Amino acid sequence: MTTEKYQKSADLLARAKNVLAGGVSSEFRKYNHPHALFYSHGSGSRIYDVDGNEYRDFTLSQGPLILGHSHPEVLKAVHDYSSKGQLFAGQHIMELELAEKLQELIPSAEMMRFCLDGSEAVQTAFRVARSKTGKSKFLRFEGHYHGWLDNVCFGISTPSPEALGPRKAPTPSPWSQGLPPDAINEFHLLPWNDLDLVKAKLAESHHEIAAIITEPIMCNNGCIVPKEGFLQGLRELCDEYNIALIFDEVITGFRIGLKGAQTYFGITPDMSIFAKAIGSGYPISAIVGKKEWMEEISSARVIHAGTMNTANPTVAAAMATVSVLEREDPYAKMFELGDQLRAGLKEIAQKTGHNMIVSGIGPIIHTGFSDGEALSEFRDVLKLDKAKLGQFISGLHDDGVRVIGRGLWYLSAVHTEEDILFALKSVEKVLMKMNEK
Repeated sequence: MTTEKYQKSADLLARAKNVLAGGVSSEFRKYNHPHALFYSHGSGSRIYDVDGNEYRDFTLSQGPLILGHSHPEVLKAVHDYSSKGQLFAGQHIMELELAEKLQELIPSAEMMRFCLDGSEAVQTAFRVARSKTGKSKFLRFEGHYHGWLDNVCFGISTPSPEALGPRKAPTPSPWSQGLPPDAINEFHLLPWNDLDLVKAKLAESHHEIAAIITEPIMCNNGCIVPKEGFLQGLRELCDEYNIALIFDEVITGFRIGLKGAQTYFGITPDMSIFAKAIGSGYPISAIVGKKEWMEEISSARVIHAGTMNTANPTVAAAMATVSVLEREDPYAKMFELGDQLRAGLKEIAQKTGHNMIVSGIGPIIHTGFSDGEALSEFRDVLKLDKAKLGQFISGLHDDGVRVIGRGLWYLSAVHTEEDILFALKSVEKVLMKMNEK
């Protein structure tokens, strides 16, 4: 039955493998259930595949669709502004207006540059930090994802929990083959949420560390919130040692709040990366920062370029997204629905006898299975039962609930209580069926 349900996608995937490497254009798409799927359209909180299957979508295209699929104001803004031209390779008025609006909203956004995606913006921030401090390395944390480029392509995964090595001196496993041997020498790696380890590392290596980069919430693995005082401690250490504090807000930006997680936690970094939700699915990102740091770009000591930066459709999408979020202010509702989903998941797991760990904050939720305690770092995430999670996610998918395979759920401004109740009913059905096996 499962095979028949996804047959058109299976046929298209076989055809795609003749022209697309692996049949896909991003590695993550391979890992859908039961294989990479082809989608036909999306509307609001729902998405449809070519076989006609409908899903309540809690992936939101890996995060960007803060206003859901095909939001009419976003699509109209893109259409109208694109009719004036696609790309000028020069400045235009809406680009300026978008920058002024972000400057008004985001604490660290005294100045900014726009890019196409988070990976590129992260590397720009590193370049700025190196130029201003005269130091060459950066400090990052296990399990944090900052793009797929060479110098951050370590410590995202590991062959086994044991392969991580000791906490004080982790072993950074490569995520991919083909990395240059010297890339591993560009950074220091530590477990997250352990300020004492950061203090010890900086005491011995601050002379070579230009930046500390962190997700303010560890969204990509476990959706873990920072321990009290952790982010503030990073801020104080960076001030002490002339190190740039960089927040990767690719996921949290515009999702935790219109002013970012930095406002939610009350910690202002030196530079921040915004992407994904900023453009409602159109390719735009921003490196925003304090003027003293961004002056490295203003002065052209640091070169930042890109032919496709601030193309008309992407800027129009971002401007429309900000306008809708400002006007409708959906965050209280998103947090309320997130709390409802987390509470429902926990209740159903207890009722059905499953060892589910539910974590997250606001409209970002993570589900995993383990007899252990709550998650506080990547090493805890590695103890989760991947096989059981796979059963759970695939069961939900077959029942019309689409969740990211790592156990991540995202809520948008257009999700409703009915969507949450639908998902929870499906969760109970799937967990009960798992008991029968």
